[in-house]
Amino acid sequence: MPDRPYHHGDLRSVLLANAERALAERGPASLSLRELAREAGVSHAAPSRHFRDKQALLDALALSGFERLTERLERAVEAEDDIRACLLGLTRTYVEFAVEHAALLDLMSTRKHDPDVSEQLQTAITRMLDTVVRPIREGQAAGELGGGDPYAVAMTVAATLHGFVSFTAGAALADVEAHLAEVVGVLYEGLAPR
Repeated sequence: MPDRPYHHGDLRSVLLANAERALAERGPASLSLRELAREAGVSHAAPSRHFRDKQALLDALALSGFERLTERLERAVEAEDDIRACLLGLTRTYVEFAVEHAALLDLMSTRKHDPDVSEQLQTAITRMLDTVVRPIREGQAAGELGGGDPYAVAMTVAATLHGFVSFTAGAALADVEAHLAEVVGVLYEGLAPR
């Protein structure tokens, strides 16, 4: 067996990219640091410099997912002034991410509910929630959305969207998009002040 080099230009990024691909293709149970090292062309010990074990790799994947999703959500919020358009932009962004990265989103959801979630991951989750709750608060303050706990409203919207994504699993993004505006319209009407 030929010796594999230990050093790599950006091994952490390569391992994460390969792990996300493997996660999507085979699921979390099949992830192996040794296999990822082989794919990256480095020694089997090299990944330990970045991830102490498989769980650390999964946590890093989840963290990367939350950061990427939050960045996309923030851009969606900044792109719209109207609350209804903002909510549609947020939901479209979430659904696109969910369709593109279904396995990663499942991992993110699993890790977010783990009692041993790291402080760094908890901070990323909080940042994402704050991004989603901000326009809900603004809509409530402007009288465009009904009152109530904005986090409960955000949870209701998120649960609806997560269910919507599950119902449309495997469908083309264009087909999902065709129904998304209707779903958001129903939510928006339900959230309107009475």
